[in-house]
Amino acid sequence: MFFSVVIPTYNRKPILEKCLRALEQQQFAASTAVTGYEIVLVDDGSTDGTLDWLQQEQAQFPHVRLFQQTHMGPAAARNLGVAESQGDTIVFIDSDLVVVDQFLQAHADQLLQGQQTLGHDRLFTYGRVINTCNFEAPESEPFKLTDFSAAYFATGNVAIARTWLEQAGLFDTRFQLYGWEDLELGVRLRQLDLTLIKAPAAVGYHWHPAFSLAQIPSLIDKEIQRGRMGVLFYQKHPTWNVRLMIQMTWIHRLLWGILSLGGLLNERTTAPLLQWLIDQGKPQLALEAARVFFLNWYNVQGVYSAYTEAQSSNPNFK
Repeated sequence: MFFSVVIPTYNRKPILEKCLRALEQQQFAASTAVTGYEIVLVDDGSTDGTLDWLQQEQAQFPHVRLFQQTHMGPAAARNLGVAESQGDTIVFIDSDLVVVDQFLQAHADQLLQGQQTLGHDRLFTYGRVINTCNFEAPESEPFKLTDFSAAYFATGNVAIARTWLEQAGLFDTRFQLYGWEDLELGVRLRQLDLTLIKAPAAVGYHWHPAFSLAQIPSLIDKEIQRGRMGVLFYQKHPTWNVRLMIQMTWIHRLLWGILSLGGLLNERTTAPLLQWLIDQGKPQLALEAARVFFLNWYNVQGVYSAYTEAQSSNPNFK
């Protein structure tokens, strides 16, 4: 079993360094089935000095193979990474994930155990992702209820045989804005009858800066982008399940409309409360409050705006 760890990156130099150093420190059992690994890093047009830094520090990262593309988004970057990879097993993580030193061994163990239990190899493993804003020591963050994920396939921490990716058709590069490209591929993988196997020992710490009011414009833009990509997701897979996933139902429209008081609770009117929570040392609670008050409302608005546009260009789209 040879692992290719595919990582797209875009302007994340500080946390990328932690990500790569953790991957270079992987440890394996004496009887491991892992014959080796590589780190396939795809730079998606970074402008923050990532490439210069990597070229200067190349000797410190012997497993890294670097590829470049113009800024086309993570879907295209991951496809390039898979195309250039040498492994029979692909691991997807993001460049802001710092993994434990038994990360690859844990994925390998669960892949093999899953094959023995199921009696076939139609499976993939999903590791544990712990969110943290502790840049100095991300690994000190405990697992929290909010870290639980019910996603079937998400690229934050997953290992899968490359043959299944190739049969499913890799990522749809039309997903150039934020969101849904991995879950859409997950729908196609599910159609191949692949079983999800959890790998709780394959822990990755997903770092993000502590929430501040200055992030709100970017977060709103991401929610609108996610809404637009959600409609593309639905165009490819027009099912009720996808409508629920992308929040394109009257239930979501009503729920977030009520909780935002029809938009009266927004980034301006809730700013004093959010800042108070941040000042109390509760930035994560402030972020969750922002999601309830207005971020989900922006997402639903983005969904229905894109849905209206899609119907205008294609009257048969329902």
